[in-house]
Amino acid sequence: MTAKKVSRYALGLLATAALSGCSGGILDPKGQVGVDEKNLILIATGLMLLVVIPVIFLTLYFAWKYRASNKATEAEYAPEWSHSTKIEAVVWIIPCIIILILGTITWISTHELDPYKPLDHEKDHLEVQVVSLNWKWLFIYPEYNIASVNELVFPAHTPLAFTLTSDSTMNSFFIPQLGSQIYTMAAMKTKLHLIADEPGTFMGFSSNYSGAGFTGMKFDAIALEDDAAFEQWIEQVKQSPNVLSGAEYEALTEASEYHPVTLYSAVKPGLFDDVVMKFMKHHGATPFYHSAEDGHMSHMSHGAEHTDGHGDKHATDSHNNHDVSGE
Repeated sequence: MTAKKVSRYALGLLATAALSGCSGGILDPKGQVGVDEKNLILIATGLMLLVVIPVIFLTLYFAWKYRASNKATEAEYAPEWSHSTKIEAVVWIIPCIIILILGTITWISTHELDPYKPLDHEKDHLEVQVVSLNWKWLFIYPEYNIASVNELVFPAHTPLAFTLTSDSTMNSFFIPQLGSQIYTMAAMKTKLHLIADEPGTFMGFSSNYSGAGFTGMKFDAIALEDDAAFEQWIEQVKQSPNVLSGAEYEALTEASEYHPVTLYSAVKPGLFDDVVMKFMKHHGATPFYHSAEDGHMSHMSHGAEHTDGHGDKHATDSHNNHDVSGE
């Protein structure tokens, strides 16, 4: 086999491998949020290539044309040359135009794809509370008082409203084909809105390293055909003998790897808020909140509202130093 044929086969294999990576990932979206993010990636990449490709081509072209062995260019040799207004105009104006266009698109899309922004849809959002544990995912459906571990089930064509937190280290909730990863952090709520435009099973995982069991921190996001199929799944979960009580939850917080899918027919009322507040019980009671001169607590400990990094309001109770969500 000639070297030319070998190179062709090699290029073919590389192309196949590159394209195979698109299946099931962010470039193979199955929801509107994922589609919008894919389009943003492709548009931004295309705009940047308008500069990158000509620069690469011209670099190779000039290196070849003005090589030492090319005698035809000796007459063009100008060691005193230092400026060209035309060249300066091209290398500055074109990139500035591209940056202006890219910046405008990014500004608009950043606000449109805000994970906290509910999706415009004729159907109401399905609420799902998410808790990241070591090393598993807990999904609570407050409207139905059921829960599942390492399995997220929902109907296709229905917008999802996630509220997320962590009972351990920081993790990152990510379903590539639906779009928008977002972090889960202890003592903090984050939000995410997604939708699946077709039925299917999509891979979900943590995209933030969180310890020894990180590689097994995966789950199936299953989009069912319609609401009727989802109702059947709910009835199936309600037949489970498992109940997510406070003691059962504490057992669930123990570190485990590759935890099997577990369904819970009932959930302790207010469990998600309890998870958030368990790390907030001493908030406002540290010396930082006391005046060094008069010993009184600062304004943050006298019921004053404050906001977190996402604009959500909280009120601090000065009697028991517990935060009360003001969302």
